[in-house]
Amino acid sequence: MSDVNTPAQPPRNGADDTQASPSVAAADIASAVASQQPRVVWDDSRMATTFANVVNVLSTREEMALLFGTNQTWNAIETGELTVQLSNRIVLTPYAAKRLMLLLSNRVRDYESRYGTLNL
Repeated sequence: MSDVNTPAQPPRNGADDTQASPSVAAADIASAVASQQPRVVWDDSRMATTFANVVNVLSTREEMALLFGTNQTWNAIETGELTVQLSNRIVLTPYAAKRLMLLLSNRVRDYESRYGTLNL
């Protein structure tokens, strides 16, 4: 793999650098722009997987907290209450929460285009 700081190879067939084709120049620009973007590495070595069928959101001016849990009640009508075993709380800044909202909206739209509308 070539590095951005690696010197260019000499021109072939006697051509000089000033006669590079537009597609080569565009590829060089795209490569330079891509090299300026940080590469995201997803480290899942400490990741835990938890099932949740209940979610709630609490918010203040500075943060939004997502509460995830599992419904533990078999018959809420008879007992008159719903017990949710909370398992995870994720605290986000409002900016991160908005990015999450956009990501989730896109994934739900993709899901519904493949499998049909989710009616709530």
